Amino acid sequence: MSRLGSLGARLYRGEVGYDFIGKRKIWYGISILITITAIVGLAVSGLNMGIEFKGGAVFTTPKTSVSVSQAEDFATKASGHQAIVQKLGKGGLRIQISEVDTAKSDQIKHQLSEDLNVPTEKIAADLVGPSWGEQIANKAWTGLGIFMVLVVIYLAIAFEWRMAIAALVALIHDITITVGIYALVGFEVTPGTVIGLLTILGYSLYDTVVVFDSLRESTGDITKQTRWTYSEIANRSINGTLVRSINTTVVALLPVAGLLFIGGGVLGAGMLNDISLSLFVGLAAGAYSSIFIATPLVADLKERDPQMKALKKRVLAKRAAAAAKGETAEDEPSDDDFPEDAAPAAAVVGQRQQPPRGHGRTSGKRR
Repeated sequence: MSRLGSLGARLYRGEVGYDFIGKRKIWYGISILITITAIVGLAVSGLNMGIEFKGGAVFTTPKTSVSVSQAEDFATKASGHQAIVQKLGKGGLRIQISEVDTAKSDQIKHQLSEDLNVPTEKIAADLVGPSWGEQIANKAWTGLGIFMVLVVIYLAIAFEWRMAIAALVALIHDITITVGIYALVGFEVTPGTVIGLLTILGYSLYDTVVVFDSLRESTGDITKQTRWTYSEIANRSINGTLVRSINTTVVALLPVAGLLFIGGGVLGAGMLNDISLSLFVGLAAGAYSSIFIATPLVADLKERDPQMKALKKRVLAKRAAAAAKGETAEDEPSDDDFPEDAAPAAAVVGQRQQPPRGHGRTSGKRR
């Protein structure tokens, strides 16, 4: 078994563990800081909306000896707006300029003909109106709103309302960070970006539901025992699914990273960046929020429940009594019927303490 697989098995069995819930204030602080940075970037820089949203013109030229950077300078100078130029397969150029009307388009076309030394009639000019992109964006936002309402209703029915709220907060967190990254790096927002953004929400929700499902199974009879608090069992649930979350995230990120860094960065296929950046940031943020935001938030909300408060009081009282006798709570015979499998992981990384021989009971359900 690989080291990662061995670690995953030990995390699942509760032999080692990371204290995600205990350090939740740190994760909350990090997330708040990242979110504020994203909002500030969005407010200051704004989004670089593509030609589909602002309208403009796309010029396609035949084969020319002018380089991409030179063509970009020519087009920017001719239009007065920043141009985006891409090299086409047969040596031609695709020149995209935003906020250009028909009259201005004709003027730019003639100027490009002179600068690029190609006949005017061989330059194709296509005008794009802003209404198409606006319609797509409006429908996307409407779909996003309906999606979130359905998610909250489903999670409230399938799990409980606290998990629905935590999942909704995690989704908003992921969207804000992804949109903020676009504002900070200045990548162009296209319909492909919107599609990528909606796609990662499903992945983010899937990762969160996996942890919630484990948590629901582990806390089914939680009030019948006095060994562990809700937060401790929630920590076990995160640890139990940690390696799975990491594996699925890495596998999902690899092809997206190939599109973003190799396809868009090295090979210069800039159009791939429209969708690959939103997927890359969204996948990473989704995995982060399911571990560090959603489940700790559920634990916070559940610990406010009177039953969980009473349980925590009983657990702490039992531990205090055991400590006074020089024992651990695990050494004492238990009067509950809670399965050993539900025991939470150790509070910190490391080998979990095992009861000495002759003390306590063997693993397995008490008869």
